Amino acid sequence: MYQSYQLSHSDALKIITAIQAELEKNQKGAAIAVVDAQGELMAFLRTDGCRLPSINIAINKAFTAARERKESAEIGQASRNQGFPMSNFGDMRYTGWGGGVPIVYQGQVVGAVGVSSLPEQEDMKMSRLGANIISGEGGSHA
Repeated sequence: MYQSYQLSHSDALKIITAIQAELEKNQKGAAIAVVDAQGELMAFLRTDGCRLPSINIAINKAFTAARERKESAEIGQASRNQGFPMSNFGDMRYTGWGGGVPIVYQGQVVGAVGVSSLPEQEDMKMSRLGANIISGEGGSHA
């Protein structure tokens, strides 16, 4: 047997709130998704000014990061470098766009955060900010 940790709804809300505050400070809009370790949605927020397609994209970025235990941008880069289509994962929710980041606690992936609607590098920055809320409490980056 092994011990496992689970992301709580209060953890998910802390992540959402931290990213929301940063977005509002910079007067930007985005979709923010927090998923559990299996990639299932726990919390979501679409801030003012967010484009509608970003809703599913943020959720899919988080899903990809949780399922693959690495940033969604890494999955996309590997797909491009190795020439395999994203459909090889068997689930159309997988995406290779940056902005999905696993949340690691005590060496275990306990969930992931996805942000969409900003330029890709900003999505990645916001997602990392959110993941670090929990990872900074005893985790390490996967």
